[in-house]
Amino acid sequence: MLGLENLSDVTLSVEGAGNSVCSLPGYREMVLQSLPQVSSLDGVDRLRNPAPLGEDSPIDIPGLEDYVDFLLSSDTSANELTSPQARVDGSPTTSRIDEVLTQFRQRAGGPVGAQDPVRRPQVSQPGWATVGSYSTAVDPNNEQRIQKLEHQVSRLFQQTPAGEVSSSSTPFVKVRRPKRDIDNTSESECDSGKENRGRRSRIPTRHRGSNNTAVKRTIKQPTKAKQQDSDQERSKGKSSKCSVVPGRKSGVHQAFGGADSVGPVRKTPSSTKQAVEETYRAIVEERDQERERRWKAEQAVRKLTEQMKTLQTQASQEKDLQSMALHTTDRLKELLLKERSERSGLQARVEELEERCQSSALQLEQVLQREEQHKRALRSLEDSTSHSEARKARRQAEEMKRSQELENKASALMRELEIQRASLRQHKDKLRQLHELLASREQVHRKELEGRLVPGGAEFRELVAREVAGVEQRHAQSGAGLEDRLALATQQYTALEDEFRMALTIEATRFTEVEQGCARLSAELSEVKAALAQTQQRERQAGGLVQELTAMVKEQKSRITELSKAKRDAVTELKGRVRSLEAGAEEDRRLQLQLELVKKDKARLLSQLTAQESVIDGLRAERRIWGQELAQQGASLSQDRGRLEARIEVLAAELESQKKQNERDNDALRIKVKVIDDQTETIRKLKEGLQERDEQGRRQREESLQAQRRLQQQLEESSATSQDLRDTVQQLSLRKEQLKQQLEDKEMELDEVKAAFSVSNEKWQDKADLLTRLESQVKRMKEGFDSKESLLLEERDKASQAHKAVIEKLHSMDDAFRRQLESLQASHQTELLRLANDKQKQIEQSNQKVFQVEEEMRQLLEETETEKKTMEEKMRRLTSVLKDF
Repeated sequence: MLGLENLSDVTLSVEGAGNSVCSLPGYREMVLQSLPQVSSLDGVDRLRNPAPLGEDSPIDIPGLEDYVDFLLSSDTSANELTSPQARVDGSPTTSRIDEVLTQFRQRAGGPVGAQDPVRRPQVSQPGWATVGSYSTAVDPNNEQRIQKLEHQVSRLFQQTPAGEVSSSSTPFVKVRRPKRDIDNTSESECDSGKENRGRRSRIPTRHRGSNNTAVKRTIKQPTKAKQQDSDQERSKGKSSKCSVVPGRKSGVHQAFGGADSVGPVRKTPSSTKQAVEETYRAIVEERDQERERRWKAEQAVRKLTEQMKTLQTQASQEKDLQSMALHTTDRLKELLLKERSERSGLQARVEELEERCQSSALQLEQVLQREEQHKRALRSLEDSTSHSEARKARRQAEEMKRSQELENKASALMRELEIQRASLRQHKDKLRQLHELLASREQVHRKELEGRLVPGGAEFRELVAREVAGVEQRHAQSGAGLEDRLALATQQYTALEDEFRMALTIEATRFTEVEQGCARLSAELSEVKAALAQTQQRERQAGGLVQELTAMVKEQKSRITELSKAKRDAVTELKGRVRSLEAGAEEDRRLQLQLELVKKDKARLLSQLTAQESVIDGLRAERRIWGQELAQQGASLSQDRGRLEARIEVLAAELESQKKQNERDNDALRIKVKVIDDQTETIRKLKEGLQERDEQGRRQREESLQAQRRLQQQLEESSATSQDLRDTVQQLSLRKEQLKQQLEDKEMELDEVKAAFSVSNEKWQDKADLLTRLESQVKRMKEGFDSKESLLLEERDKASQAHKAVIEKLHSMDDAFRRQLESLQASHQTELLRLANDKQKQIEQSNQKVFQVEEEMRQLLEETETEKKTMEEKMRRLTSVLKDF
């Protein structure tokens, strides 16, 4: 609205009914500040005083300025003709228009002289003078030029000598252009804005409301011709009985016009609308009657020119010939103006068609942009699905790796346990062998002790006590280590069970989330398919609209050809124009309906676009949520991995400690074997000593008698030592039985550990079976996802192919429509050039006729002068003869 310089009155609220803008606080100050050219808003000026609405002005009638030229009759110069028939045909009366204007003046209550520029001029005033009176108020240069041309024409016709007439013929050729050509109504040189200014300049005494009507007419110019023609058709079947009540439209409707206005349009009563329509119809009827009268006047002018040819010999009719020449020039001017008006109508139609083509092209561009947006959304969805599937594959691969690693670790632990079992069995076998060897040696030793006296010493006792203490300490250490290992194994088993439970719960939650995401994506895919189907349907509708537009262009072309043919005959021209206008009105109604449908489709598409944008926002939010959840899951998995690695390290350390303990046990066994070997060597040495003693005894038997006392004493000492040894043997047997009992307890504990290990092994096998089942389920789910993905990809490919086909069809239709439009424009341009050439030829023919009339007039003048000279000579001769007589 800022570009509407002539907009002075805006009405947004009338009698309580207003626009939604009126509810905003301070809307009046906002509108007045943003539109400085507006003087009054809602019937109140800037000083908050009530402003006159201008309803009483007849200038508010839309399109009244188009009929001012017809109200100004230019046939008044025909009163100078001698024929009474020419006077009747050349001065048509406009009684109905005068009635309407008087009613408007009576309602306005103003002076009659204010409406004088619209009245028909006096009969005695020439037509070119009336036209000049309208143009002088706007352009003084045009007035001066018209006066100069008038003086030149009057000088031409006043100069009677032949030499002067021939010399003045050249400037008359320059004055060939009529006065109305000086106006700014030329369609070939000025645009629509200049045309509107030129049309406004014909009525100089109008107030500012005429500017509003001019602004309104510039915006409604493409549809005004259709409305006038449809009103003309409806007015032929109705009578003009209704009273004339002038209507008024608000400033916003004058500025924008129609249903596309921003503000509300003031609703006039139905009676006033009907009255205004009746006035329009009456004005159109008067215009048609005046055209018929002008055509009759042209016929009369032709008859008069024929009469002028018959009266060439009469020199007394020079003034009549001059008036006829002026009349023909006025008629040529009127014809030129009519041709220009018709040309302006055709250009308006062409502009309307161009605007429709541009709107259809814009709609096609919007549809293509929406399709590109849909494509981008589909691509983003495909990328998200591919990313999610890749993440799923990674997770599955990582889980498989972890499960394989755990299985490998479990198998390694099983192998180590089997190795440990084999080593335990070997150790047991060795212990059994050692026990058997000890038992055999003890029996041998007992037999030797029973057969012989075993001397005992303090060193032997100390060694036996040391060995027993070392064996007891080692046995206690090994028992404590085994108990600690059992406790750690039970703790690790419970921790592994808890971890497996957590992993199973996490996998179940992930599986449910994946299922929900798949269902959501399938629903979104169905929605996208529905949107794609709707867009394809809209594209089909757009294709139908384009076809209808091409059909309309063809019909317009046929109309133009019909109009060019109809110009040869006036009656056929009127009939063909009425038919073409009827068809145009029907097509315009159909196009208006289609435009409303397109607007509804546009609103629906906008709503769908907003819905899709909200869906895309939801998908983005879900994507962010999924990313956060994946990050949390990755962190938890990394933590689990760290815990498992720490446990693996702990288990490896325990294995190393067990290996070291086994090595220590082996070392202890080796030491025991060495001790036993040492003991056997000592026993062997003792046996050798006993043998030496036996030899000494044999040697000393001879001396037994001498040393009997000493032997008795030694016997007593040996009996005491034997008693001590027996005590020690009893203690050792008791310790041996204790050790056997402890060995049986340890074997029982080992059996219990084996049972626990078997139970744990069964549990591990159950867990492995569960993992295999989970893997099979995951594989099946993956296969289902892969099948769904393949189906989705196939559907996407089909949709993309269909979309490409639709786009190709749209491009082909667009190219065909452009070619048709270009051909139509070229044909229209050629038709306009042909019409311009025809009009130029007609103008040249009319100028040639004028030149012929001037030549004939010159010949007549020369003949009259020669006749006068001959008569004078005859009279002189007669006078001379009479004088002679």
